Amino acid sequence: MAAIEILPKIYSVGVVDWGVRNFHGHTYTTSRGSSYNAYLIVDEKIALVDAVAAPFAQELIDNIKEVVPPERIDYIIANHVETDHSGALPAVLALCPKAKVLGTAKCQEGLYKHYYQNWDFQTVKTNDQLKLGQRSLSFIEAPMIHWPDSMFTYCPQDQLLLPNDAFGQHFASSARFDDQVDQCALMDEAEKYYANILWPLGAVILKKIQEIQKLNIPIKMIAPSHGVIWRRDPAKIINAYLGWAKGEVRDKVVVVYETMWGSSEQMARKIVDGLASVGIEVKLFDVAQSDRTEIITQMLSAKGFLFGSSTHDNDMLPNIAAFLEIVKGLKPKGRRIGFFGSYGWAGGALKEMQDLLSNCGTQETLPALAVKYVPDTAELAGCFEFGVKFAQSLK
Repeated sequence: MAAIEILPKIYSVGVVDWGVRNFHGHTYTTSRGSSYNAYLIVDEKIALVDAVAAPFAQELIDNIKEVVPPERIDYIIANHVETDHSGALPAVLALCPKAKVLGTAKCQEGLYKHYYQNWDFQTVKTNDQLKLGQRSLSFIEAPMIHWPDSMFTYCPQDQLLLPNDAFGQHFASSARFDDQVDQCALMDEAEKYYANILWPLGAVILKKIQEIQKLNIPIKMIAPSHGVIWRRDPAKIINAYLGWAKGEVRDKVVVVYETMWGSSEQMARKIVDGLASVGIEVKLFDVAQSDRTEIITQMLSAKGFLFGSSTHDNDMLPNIAAFLEIVKGLKPKGRRIGFFGSYGWAGGALKEMQDLLSNCGTQETLPALAVKYVPDTAELAGCFEFGVKFAQSLK
């Protein structure tokens, strides 16, 4: 992708990664690809805000060259250390050795530990300003959104917010703006991004957004470091983040199970029938066959979760065990949960699932439901009733 002028003398110079299908160590699937966005601000002084992943360094440099010679860059703003945004910095700085790098103190520490180079670094804090000429940049520390080093950069003259990973999406597109893409796909990817990366940080995110609102900073455009730029209605994504951070949910249950010989699957299907019979929206997933990224996205808006597993070696099956470790880390506070599963001569899966999620802020509303070997007609009716009772507990 070539450099694109998003505002007068402000250019998007990042790259689109059409082929990436996994992110964060294969914990996040990116079916629509992604982008690594960087922004070049040309004034009396020239600033590059963020960089791209290392394999795309030359493409970033080529895009910069379409606008200015790289050696003219005076400042590089590093909003975040993570290598999908900083990987190209060594290559860029090799071409502009007089450039000063700006970021938080944690950013300085993190960049050194990643690249072991003594760049000319200036630490900045909230409300610090950098004068470029007609424009200026101010900085807002945003620790744990989503690393300790994270910060936002704001240009008051254009009411432009450059928040790095906040408000982004893994969404590859030849278009650069929100009003140029399908809105359902855009919000789907934004929700997926929040659910899989930012969900456990909801309290921090809510506090930071409220802090920015109290500063009364007008925002006409949000240019994140992944996905498209919000220019038509930046309030749309801000309000979505507020809802997600507050834990707003609807009458919806996500049922996730793993089965060995089909008994736990029979239970799951009957439970779903019971839930649906009282008007609850339901999503059913066999965790061994499903995309975990999609399951977690569906869970973000759900009021309740039900987890099921057959017992093997007195424990739950391995795929559901790995998935529940992820759920534990998400800290889905305020959700109601329940457990079910089949067993042979001895149980164990139910207790292991319950123990694993006992301290993540959820509430178990019904006794766990167990069936020995293959459920009979009466036991399947019990599964249906389990679904009905769980649905009623949500109301």
